[in-house]
Amino acid sequence: MTERSPVYLGQYDGQGQSDQSAWMDHQLTLVLDSIFDGVYITDGEANTLMVNQAYLAISGLQKEQVIGKNMRELLDSKVIDRSGTLLALEAGKSVTLEQTFRTGKQVLITSNPCFKDGGGVFLMITVVRDMTELYDLQAKNRESEELYRREVSLHKALLSRKFIVVDPKTLDVLTRSERVAALNTTVLLLGETGVGKEHFARFIVENSPRAAAPFICVNCGAISPTLIESELFGYERGAFTGAEKNGKPGIFEAAHNGTVFLDEVGDLPLEMQGHLLRVLQEMQVKRIGSVKSISVDVRVIAATNKDLWAMVQNKTFREDLYYRLNVVPILIPPLQERRGDILPMAQSFLMDMNEKYNLDKKFTVAAMERLQEYPWPGNVRELKNAVEQAVIFSAQQYIFPADLPDGMTGAQAPEVGTSGMTIDLKRAVVKFEYGFLKRAYELHGNVRDAAASLNMDASTFVRKRKRWEDLLQE
Repeated sequence: MTERSPVYLGQYDGQGQSDQSAWMDHQLTLVLDSIFDGVYITDGEANTLMVNQAYLAISGLQKEQVIGKNMRELLDSKVIDRSGTLLALEAGKSVTLEQTFRTGKQVLITSNPCFKDGGGVFLMITVVRDMTELYDLQAKNRESEELYRREVSLHKALLSRKFIVVDPKTLDVLTRSERVAALNTTVLLLGETGVGKEHFARFIVENSPRAAAPFICVNCGAISPTLIESELFGYERGAFTGAEKNGKPGIFEAAHNGTVFLDEVGDLPLEMQGHLLRVLQEMQVKRIGSVKSISVDVRVIAATNKDLWAMVQNKTFREDLYYRLNVVPILIPPLQERRGDILPMAQSFLMDMNEKYNLDKKFTVAAMERLQEYPWPGNVRELKNAVEQAVIFSAQQYIFPADLPDGMTGAQAPEVGTSGMTIDLKRAVVKFEYGFLKRAYELHGNVRDAAASLNMDASTFVRKRKRWEDLLQE
């Protein structure tokens, strides 16, 4: 009798073998290759008997690399970096684990031992399920949920008209503020005077778990140095001349479970900086004239227009307090760096002023051009003041450049007479005037209001717009 070499499952090629077991192996191969999940089969000694096509596609391995090989050998040669089969053999029970193959596929592996009647494992079947798409979908779903939650929060701020968010830089600041709002951490808002640091502080509080708790604003530069300690930390009865009869709690006590906004914290006297540091470190305050400390639960949001680190170098601001405050810094750019917000803000302020004074004022295109071009050194505060002044002093329904505050200069005309430079002055004037006509119509959507915003009648507006349009196309 001729000895036949062993045939591993999955090796039958359909030729020269008529043996019934080989035929069954072939049928089994066809069945397993039709399965979407990867299948890896070994004997009770962890010798590989069969793998299906799905496993090869998921793992990126070739059949020759694994068939007939022991799992320990595959591990030692680093063909694989983890084996559910060996873990299941060692545990004597089913094992499930997650793994990432070299192909980048993230899989869920379940290895199930098959036991003999008398005990002991005679077959180990491992199912490998490709979870990559599912994990990607879950990740995208989480991102979508986070984005939706963030957008809802931002839209609430927009709908309440507390924020005008058009410029990408402002949106980035608002997004960072929204992210930190839910965390009970100290925030340091940085930016020039008038950029709206208090508004961002309020936004953080309104989107935090402390939204319903007290929110107390303190301008550290506006309180007399002799009074700031009693304002922040309170005092006991008879602590000093003029003190209230029963004493008084300080701001930190009054804000218990809430938030204290320390505006212009760089103006805080050095002595008071030490007291503030104690509050931040220990969450305790001590009233003037008292020896007893009072525990408080307060979140601190600080703001400054100064370079605190430069003050640290100059010994005018405590370094330890700087690091305590600078946990999450958020820089708010000046208005001139987020120009996309200027006109929407101006329109919002105009609506507020119209409501305040019971008016119906509107900007002309020329006035909006001037607002857009101005550098706004005073930032949002200056813009709001400029709009209010224009509403008050404009004699007509429409606000013209002349109605804006003195000093707000527009763009200068190009210089002429430069060597080698010639200008078609007539065409330049036509183009300039046509630009105003076009923008006025785009803004108001009808001829009557567009013409009125340029202080001309409707028929002149239509005639000029058509004439200049035809001329520019020649």
